[in-house]
Amino acid sequence: MGTDSRAAGLLLRRASTLHLQTGNLLNWGRLRKKCPSSHGEELRDCIQKTLNEWSSQISPDLIRSNSSSMRSAVEMACSALGIAQLDSVIIASPPVEDGVNLALEHLQPYWEELENLVQNKKVVAIGTSDLDKAQLEQLYQWAQVKPNSNQVNLASCCVMPPDLTAFAKEFDIQLLTHNDPKELLSESSFQEALQESLPDIRANEWVPLWVLRYSVIVKSRGIIKSKGYIIQAKRRDS
Repeated sequence: MGTDSRAAGLLLRRASTLHLQTGNLLNWGRLRKKCPSSHGEELRDCIQKTLNEWSSQISPDLIRSNSSSMRSAVEMACSALGIAQLDSVIIASPPVEDGVNLALEHLQPYWEELENLVQNKKVVAIGTSDLDKAQLEQLYQWAQVKPNSNQVNLASCCVMPPDLTAFAKEFDIQLLTHNDPKELLSESSFQEALQESLPDIRANEWVPLWVLRYSVIVKSRGIIKSKGYIIQAKRRDS
């Protein structure tokens, strides 16, 4: 193991929070695999490459923030892209215990953070992911800032449910599709990527808190100009 890797491990042992930004993936050329088979595989490759680049340069400047995770994610994305406002933010449903159905009370604290970001003009529009008709209706009726979109996983349905389609049409909610796994970045996958990049650290002490994936699309042309990930991780019990 080289000196840079040991120094990086030393910095992380002293830290309690890790913010990882990949930058524009379109400028990277090829990742470790020529064509990642999924977003999850692409994300793990990005974590390893970003950590390797960081450890070779050893920059101890870690962003510290006491604000909400949602605000932190949005502010980091704006900073990375050099902009003041995001056009759209879509939140993936927060994890719930096995056997527990996602309810409005699970979504409310996250949605209130998004509403504050809209009111403060940091975000223009906010949307949801993987909500069925009943869940989307409950959120819509409660929310002050209404969801303007809802993503549906292609793995869960080949055809949009008719009741969801009718509700979305009535209230002008755009239905989108995605093919992300249920868990984009597992704790074990993050720790494996961390350990492989920085063998001198105790990777099992670190857990990912949130992942933000962003993309910049050329208006009216549908061409992706930039895309990347931002991850926040935290040391256990810190």
